[in-house]
Amino acid sequence: MTPTPTRPPIFSRAAFAVSLSAAVLGLAGCGAMSAQNPNSALKPVNAVEIAPDARVMLKGADVVAYFSDGRYEQGLPQFKSTYEGVTFHFSNAERQARFDQSPEAFLPQFGGYCADGLVYAIPWGGDADTWKMIDGKLYIFGGQGSKDAFELDEARNVALAQKYWAEEVKGGNSFVQRAKRLVFRVPHYKTGEELAQAVAAAKAKQP
Repeated sequence: MTPTPTRPPIFSRAAFAVSLSAAVLGLAGCGAMSAQNPNSALKPVNAVEIAPDARVMLKGADVVAYFSDGRYEQGLPQFKSTYEGVTFHFSNAERQARFDQSPEAFLPQFGGYCADGLVYAIPWGGDADTWKMIDGKLYIFGGQGSKDAFELDEARNVALAQKYWAEEVKGGNSFVQRAKRLVFRVPHYKTGEELAQAVAAAKAKQP
């Protein structure tokens, strides 16, 4: 779900954001920072370091499996391809070949980050086993709760996530963007607790 950090006093929020961003940039050499922010068109991306590869998409989930078989499946390191500085794992050579022919067709939306987080301009989370295909595109979520919240108003949330990805997130540093939007929140921001209550209320109305 959307994170609910302690809110700093209003009068200090600007100074807090500046300090936090500076601290984040000071961590540029750390593994997570490097993994999520390749110097390529895919920046930022929900990737992790899995030696010997510096950044592996979705912890090695097979991105082709969602499209070909309609399911989450973990890939294997012996079947891997690198695209725009990011490594992708596949469960077999056939899926690897399909990806190599048209990588863009299999990329998850919003760099593989939780689509519900992007509704609030926050590139964070994203679990490969919680996902949904919408209009032929792959959306990843940070757990069932996040997916449920996103589906409360799917069309609106898709539009908001696409807007923030295009206007703020794409091409930027994931850590800096996260820090900024956890302080300077979007007008429609909701805490994880508020979203959980909205999901519960919606489910209670279902026959």
